[in-house]
Amino acid sequence: MGLLEIKNLKKSFGELNVLSNISMDVSEGEVVAIIGPSGSGKSTLLRCATLLEVMDGGSLKLDGEDAAVDENGTSKYVSKKKLHELKNSFGLVFQNFNLFPHYTVLKNVIDAPVCVQKRNKEEVIKEAKELLKKVGLEGKEDSYPCQLSGGQQQRVAIARALAMKPKMLFFDEPTSALDPEITAGILRVLRQLAEDKMTMIIVTHEIEFAKKVADRVIFMDGGVIVEEGSPSEVIDNPKNERTKAFLQRLEK
Repeated sequence: MGLLEIKNLKKSFGELNVLSNISMDVSEGEVVAIIGPSGSGKSTLLRCATLLEVMDGGSLKLDGEDAAVDENGTSKYVSKKKLHELKNSFGLVFQNFNLFPHYTVLKNVIDAPVCVQKRNKEEVIKEAKELLKKVGLEGKEDSYPCQLSGGQQQRVAIARALAMKPKMLFFDEPTSALDPEITAGILRVLRQLAEDKMTMIIVTHEIEFAKKVADRVIFMDGGVIVEEGSPSEVIDNPKNERTKAFLQRLEK
């Protein structure tokens, strides 16, 4: 089943046309990597898909349900209540962590499941400790974000997203603020999630990672999807000249 369906997405900021006629489907258990140069619209696409940005045109379905429908070329969103419900179907991990600085690691992870989803606190704490162990942060429950490295903070952000029991996870350049050694640790966590069949949409500049972990790679440039296919098709044997040029620049 398609957990994410986008059709003919258009988005402009004033005179600047950022996304033109973007369509994509993501199935359950699929890992999709979105690559492309800076300013190609990758992050805006993610922000539209996760309801942080309002689409100008096109339709959006999350977990099989309408979030926005296209009415004569304009996106019409469903009710705020419905959008709030749909937000529970996905988790989002940013490049700058966005943790609450005054909360401990454990409180950062349990806050939304307890306060927003109204789940049993003891149960959530037990699950949170398991998640922190899974991302390699056992024993850090009582630490504060300022006491952690960037890589550790990013792992807390991943655990926090997983604590909501989402059907899919969106990552916006999850390693761009981290040095190479720490990046390797985060990529290991993502690889583990892929093995667990977590549906993931990852905007990344880590081409080798995309090659190894993604089921499908989408190359964007100038606000359009230029090429998409398996990693071996898009990364190893790109057909489009723009894709070739982008990958060659990265190799230098």
